[in-house]
Amino acid sequence: MTTTAPGNAEATPRASRGVAKPSRSTRPQGQWKIDGTEPLNANEVLKQADDGLNVRERIETIYAAGGFESIPKEDLHGRFRWWGLYTQRRPGIDGGRTAQLEPHELEDEFFMMRVRVDGGALTTEQLRVIGQISVDFARDTADITDRHNIQLHWVDVRDVPEIWRRLEAVGLHTTEACGDVPRVILGSPVAGVAKDEILDPTPAIRAIAERYIGDPAFSNLPRKYKTALTGHPSLDVLHEINDVAFVGVVHPELGPGYDLWVGGGLSAQPRLAERLGAFVTEEQVLDVWVGVTSIFRDYGFRRLRNKARLKFLMADWGPAKFRDILETEYLGHALADGPAPAPAPRPGDHIGVHEQKDGRFYVGAAPYAGRVSGETLLEVARLAEAAGSARVRLTPHQKLLVLDVPRGQVDALVDGLRATGLETHASPWRRDTIACTGIEYCKLAIVETKATARATVDALEARLDRGDRAPILLNINGCPNACARTQVGDIGLKGQLVTNDDGEQVPGFQVHLGGGLQGHERDEGGLGRTVRGLKITADGVADYVERVVRRYDDEHVGDETFADWALRVDDEVLQ
Repeated sequence: MTTTAPGNAEATPRASRGVAKPSRSTRPQGQWKIDGTEPLNANEVLKQADDGLNVRERIETIYAAGGFESIPKEDLHGRFRWWGLYTQRRPGIDGGRTAQLEPHELEDEFFMMRVRVDGGALTTEQLRVIGQISVDFARDTADITDRHNIQLHWVDVRDVPEIWRRLEAVGLHTTEACGDVPRVILGSPVAGVAKDEILDPTPAIRAIAERYIGDPAFSNLPRKYKTALTGHPSLDVLHEINDVAFVGVVHPELGPGYDLWVGGGLSAQPRLAERLGAFVTEEQVLDVWVGVTSIFRDYGFRRLRNKARLKFLMADWGPAKFRDILETEYLGHALADGPAPAPAPRPGDHIGVHEQKDGRFYVGAAPYAGRVSGETLLEVARLAEAAGSARVRLTPHQKLLVLDVPRGQVDALVDGLRATGLETHASPWRRDTIACTGIEYCKLAIVETKATARATVDALEARLDRGDRAPILLNINGCPNACARTQVGDIGLKGQLVTNDDGEQVPGFQVHLGGGLQGHERDEGGLGRTVRGLKITADGVADYVERVVRRYDDEHVGDETFADWALRVDDEVLQ
């Protein structure tokens, strides 16, 4: 029997056309189209009791007036996420207590807020508004995340309505920036301007965001849901680790379009997305996105929250079955077969100065691991406008681009960005190091990350100049959840407590080595390895990275990449 989303006629999927349903396991998995919609855990009960989108009215009319103490836990720890709000970590709680305390014991009476930036595209006016919000309401905090968000901290619930008013006045919002919903849509940061792009995904990104973000049809998914689109050959949206991704290719008969990937995700149980082998034309993107998203809603596993991501359904079905059900049950027609994307010819972070297709330039600059400030954003907006630009882009590598810069203004912009802490001619270490929020604000974190990243970059810049050798990607994460993509960096660091030489428990990291994505660090792609017993203290990160990279530089064979070398050598070589 076909089951619709509770209270939502629009959520009814296309009727089955005789395709066999996924086989039922020995106990219900909470798949709506097989098991019915009865909730099987507390999270599902909460979502069905009241859609997370509905909490906005209560925030504006009740909680903003009553303050933090007026918020019930069901909204505070659940539905607030649908509007980009999480409570942040209370200062002074060390990492050893992260797993010991309940959420209410870990949290402060302030919020982290994610400003949603689909496609990473901002006007300078929008950037200025975010910067001023940071200064006025978030203690001048701002981080560029690896998912096109700008993340603010120290937000008081009493100020949220005014923040929303300012954002929405310039076309921005925080809708579904968190929660079991379609999160921010990654898009190529050079969409529409790159000389070598295959096609511009901007219309497709806008169509998805304008039609379906905030739509109850997809406001109750089994878990978070991540989308990426790129038409650039650098494969600059990390399509392999998104739930659904559209990657620009040229079909030999149909011309430019997209190759469809489904089922990627990292966290504690990583899995790379798989190609369905299907070619999607520009006109088909919206329908295909709706179809894949509906499959996740209707067939996704909801019983166990740690098995509820789309990657688990893909692991169960495989790409052939997934494509069959997409075409027969949800699209009503077959998709053409299509080619795979070619390996990326260059890095997809877009750092540096690059000529656009119109003869102007885009300038990509790197902060330290995404850490900026409200004042920095205000200054970037001023510098961009002084250089004749009105457009800025965020990247999935925690970087920032200024578009449309006339040739004669490039040098002045580069100098101005450097003066405000953003480096266009960044060293490989600064360019290729990312870090998650860490224990400074995150309730899940065990160790500090942003300051560790900065100190490590500074030390390696002083001690290890590798010239024009291939860069080493360093990904620093404060817990096992892989927000900084631990498993797909050359060197991935997963935060935990470790024992130092004096037998003391101190902040440190488990080391992952040799991760990479298809078409990027190594052609076949894959997840990094861990070496038994290989853990380092937080203050020893630079020493370890220097040691293992020098060994690679001295001992690798031919054009062997760091990832290939790290996967090949014996454990003792990597200590």
